[in-house]
Amino acid sequence: MATSCFSNVDEYGFERPPDFNYETYEEFMSEYLKVLAKRAKKWADIIGEGRSLQHSITIKRYVRKGIPAEHRGLVWLSVSGGEELKNKSPNFYQQLLTGPHNPHVTDIIKTDLPRTFPDNIFFNNTDRHQCQLYNILLAFAYQNQAVGYCQGLNYIAGLLLIVTKSEETAFWLLKILIDKILPEYYTPTMKGLLTDIDVLAELVRIKVPDVHQHVTNMGLPWAVITTKWFICLFVEVLPTETTLRIWDCLFYEGSKIVFRVALTLIKRNRENLLACKDFTELAECFKEITKDSIVLHCHDFMQSIFKVPGSLPSSTISKLRSKVEQIHKEQQNNKARR
Repeated sequence: MATSCFSNVDEYGFERPPDFNYETYEEFMSEYLKVLAKRAKKWADIIGEGRSLQHSITIKRYVRKGIPAEHRGLVWLSVSGGEELKNKSPNFYQQLLTGPHNPHVTDIIKTDLPRTFPDNIFFNNTDRHQCQLYNILLAFAYQNQAVGYCQGLNYIAGLLLIVTKSEETAFWLLKILIDKILPEYYTPTMKGLLTDIDVLAELVRIKVPDVHQHVTNMGLPWAVITTKWFICLFVEVLPTETTLRIWDCLFYEGSKIVFRVALTLIKRNRENLLACKDFTELAECFKEITKDSIVLHCHDFMQSIFKVPGSLPSSTISKLRSKVEQIHKEQQNNKARR
């Protein structure tokens, strides 16, 4: 029996699952490494020339084709607006760490640290990454007291830290995500999250109506299916490199990327979902669609998210959000009258 040349730990320190298909992965990587080499040279040329990484057709195309690991922190910070924020307040992060800090918040963060990526060699073998993650979450909670600390933030901040290898860069990127890209996802009411889950349900009704009707008939709440997709931005849902390719586009194009990924998974697995005969089987099938064979082939998957869902302008998402928010408001008013 042939042995794999790949480790049981991935490039970002995560242990691969026992059923990991090394043969398929080696076949994929033999081609993807060539893609990475070409992309790395193109990005190095742009960054080396000192050219602007502000939004343009060229940068958008480059981002969609993938940002090399060694440039991700710099590019994410630049294209998301995080670099501009950081430059306006260069000492902000260090000032936040001096406190004073809410003891209740610090206790919750400390409780969650050991639970963050226990299968990652960087987090389970040393205290350094846990200490850095603690600082990032503490600083964020202090400057955004409307959110404070919410479970799910530890996974996002943890992956940002692994990728950027910088506490401060990870902090600014977390701030951009929570304050700008995903507003009100992590507040106590989770208003933004609940709105976007219902927006996705409406998009499924429009684009895959038979699946929407089937889910409705089975009585499976969309929140049960998709909350982890939204709240963790596919961390520990999809393969790490695929998640990071999604984040490349998320930092550049905003939250509509999450809808594109979700719709692609659902549309590609339409027949399997429709074949489910009961609530339990359907819920399990939604878990399985995140293991769709294409998700390991991150380059192919990222190409598919811009084709499979069809047109999805930001204006459509904005209109649907307004519609959903109005429905939620009416529902709350009706409850108050009872």
